[in-house]
Amino acid sequence: MEIAVIYIALVLIGLCLGSFAGAMAWRLRARQLVEDKDNDEEYDKDEYKSLKKLTKTSIARDRSQCLHCSYVLRWYDLIPLVSWLSLGGKCRHCHKPIGYLEPLLELSVALFFVLSYMFWPYPLTHPLDVARLIIWLAAGVGFAILFVYDTKWFLLPNKVNFIVIGLGVLGSIITVAESSNIPYTLASIGGSVLILSGLYYVLYKISKGKWVGFGDIKLGLGLSLLLADYQLAFIAIFAANLIGCIIVIPGMIAGKLKRDSHVPFGPLLILGTIVAQLAGVPLIDWYLGSLL
Repeated sequence: MEIAVIYIALVLIGLCLGSFAGAMAWRLRARQLVEDKDNDEEYDKDEYKSLKKLTKTSIARDRSQCLHCSYVLRWYDLIPLVSWLSLGGKCRHCHKPIGYLEPLLELSVALFFVLSYMFWPYPLTHPLDVARLIIWLAAGVGFAILFVYDTKWFLLPNKVNFIVIGLGVLGSIITVAESSNIPYTLASIGGSVLILSGLYYVLYKISKGKWVGFGDIKLGLGLSLLLADYQLAFIAIFAANLIGCIIVIPGMIAGKLKRDSHVPFGPLLILGTIVAQLAGVPLIDWYLGSLL
């Protein structure tokens, strides 16, 4: 019964924070467009016209609204997943489609919460152990924002990246505090940073920003600190590239992608890190066991 309550709580919290992640992604995009316009940089004028309304109020007075008719959503319009389903994915006022981004984000974050608890590879017997899981779940909300933003607009917002880095620092501190071999743990964290952030810094310098963006370097830093283990970092980068191949190669065969097509790597790196965190330890044990 206790386990069922935990899973129900994780689903409900995940749905709510998934809704928050979707709202934040749109607001970050709206403010980015305003900054681009003010700095005389290239921007999408139609998108700017649609999203500018989200920047007209302060954060304290900000309210979710329809991007088509500016209808301010009531509390019963904001119930995660339920409201979207009851309205058939349309605005209550103008009846124009809301889109699938919001419900998909809500479901994805809820699934992330459940899978993270289900496959968490570390014990949860000490308050610090629980704190590390909570930090990982909080970072997952940042993952959701970054995943959507990079997929839609090929950019990783600094504000969210820095939050993920901060959470990674906290996670690494806990890892060191619980370690019985602090020098080795510190070296392992350093190796993780070199693999997930340092490698992309080298690629960024060699290609002068053509192969990877600087946002990927910052994202890699946050992810590497969350993993806090060079072996898990290696699995993360391997899984990210494997997932990329699974997506890109069929797309190229079908003619939907070309050799010079822009494929955002941030989402792949996030997926690879999730695989490494939740399945990395069993994979390492299996690999080492197969060698002996």
